[in-house]
Amino acid sequence: MTAISDFDIFARVARTGNMSAAGREMGLSPAVVSKRISLLEERLGARLFQRTTRQLTLTETGEGYFRRVVDILSLIAEADDFVSRRNTNPRGQLKVTAPTTFSRYHLAPYLSKFLHSYPEIQLDLHLTDNYVDIIRDGFDLAIRIGELQDSSLVARKLSPDTRIIVAAPEYLEKNGTPKTLKDLENHNCLSAGAQELWALDGPGGQQEVRVKGNIRSNSADLIREALIGGLGVGLRGTWEIGPEIQSGKLKVILPQYRGSSKMAVYAVYPSRDFMPAKVDVFLEFLGQHFGPDPYWDKTLALGPKPATSKSAARPAKSPTKRAGSAV
Repeated sequence: MTAISDFDIFARVARTGNMSAAGREMGLSPAVVSKRISLLEERLGARLFQRTTRQLTLTETGEGYFRRVVDILSLIAEADDFVSRRNTNPRGQLKVTAPTTFSRYHLAPYLSKFLHSYPEIQLDLHLTDNYVDIIRDGFDLAIRIGELQDSSLVARKLSPDTRIIVAAPEYLEKNGTPKTLKDLENHNCLSAGAQELWALDGPGGQQEVRVKGNIRSNSADLIREALIGGLGVGLRGTWEIGPEIQSGKLKVILPQYRGSSKMAVYAVYPSRDFMPAKVDVFLEFLGQHFGPDPYWDKTLALGPKPATSKSAARPAKSPTKRAGSAV
């Protein structure tokens, strides 16, 4: 095998923390992977992994080596993409990470159209509501929902993420309907992730309200079901709860307030001189599928958006942990 193959094997073992898993990804036996890692460590004269009976973890030397190997592999992939764009149709493995609930509702039902259009692309879709380092973990693209901060990644806005305050009629009958933001302090507010502060746009401009509740989860599905079950008040995206609003299972409260207008659905990907054709066509598909007026908002009569102060355009960002930035 070439040195490049050693780099690839090492990077996959580092990402998975398991030689068997890395071997499965590459079509190699665990014994072959173990031998290649041992030969690499012998050639370098350094131990790259701490070995236990259950997993492998990078040593300090291994961490530094991994960061540099990832850069090398990225440059090689970019060179391959440059050639493939000039000579072939979009092809190869497209590795994407995306939020679980959003993907189940708004991505999975439409993937067949994309894959029928590009039969030589193999889609590897990793669903999680946790933050993923797409460069470290080797993803071509991530779909992220939230407010973004500055980073070296490129972000393309796919659609707004309209968030509204809701509760089940049963909860409101029992606990009363909040009339002001301050009233929320006396209600059980359910949050996904670390959403102790709700960032809102309303009549007074941008505001933040500190909330508390007896359920917090990284699962958007769990919070949604808890709200429908009458357990509290939530700030949720219309992409997630539109059908429940239409059916009456959830009721919009404090309709003059919305989640921060800085919230949106983004496609985030590494900056490259030559965009891989497979990523380019997937971005085009996402842009056509969503857009500035997403289909899930068209059936909801939410009224006019709250007026907000204008802000200058900002560069690409990565998710923060502020209110509403997690799904």
